[in-house]
Amino acid sequence: MSVRRPIRAAALAVVVAMLLPSVALADGDPASDVLLGQNVFYPFTPTVSNRLQAKLNAETAAAGRAHFPIKVALIASPADLGAISSLFGKPQQYADFLDREISSGNHAQPLLVVMRGGYGAQGLDLAAAMAAVRLAKPSGASSDDLAQAAAVALPKLAAAAGHPIGAVSAGSSTGGGPPRLLSLALLAVAAVAAAAAIIGVRRHLANRAATTSRSARR
Repeated sequence: MSVRRPIRAAALAVVVAMLLPSVALADGDPASDVLLGQNVFYPFTPTVSNRLQAKLNAETAAAGRAHFPIKVALIASPADLGAISSLFGKPQQYADFLDREISSGNHAQPLLVVMRGGYGAQGLDLAAAMAAVRLAKPSGASSDDLAQAAAVALPKLAAAAGHPIGAVSAGSSTGGGPPRLLSLALLAVAAVAAAAAIIGVRRHLANRAATTSRSARR
């Protein structure tokens, strides 16, 4: 058996483990961690295009300035739900769960969950909730499709709630978060871990070979 095969297998296992959101984030629900400090949770892979990230970030920032501080969770695959992947394809059930994770006290946190099959919403007044029911489903299942659907939905919800955000420039983004930087950081950590795994495997094989050699000389 080639020495390279177990080394590659160990390195791949480490990389996969490091990049799985359910392992990387403490409580098993990635969006609940991200949305405590950011306005938008983006799918881990494939990532949303820079253009759509800028648009969504700008819209959520504008909504906050208009006193409609909505949070958005884009869920493209079960992996984006971490340990509660059973809620994939159930946007309203996940919105109910996520609301409990990120809301505090009696404060209603406006929240929009976007999945391929539709939307889940929490913390909206009656007019905005009715507007959410009328939203057209995303045109596709890709991360960009979900982000585009959210970008269309947000101005409608804000206007229905009485907090119109008007025309938004993508350059005015201030609160959506840097998912690409997060991905790069995770990749860097994974690379370091993979290198450490390779070194460990090599040392193990070298020690085993030395032990075998000593046994043979006896």
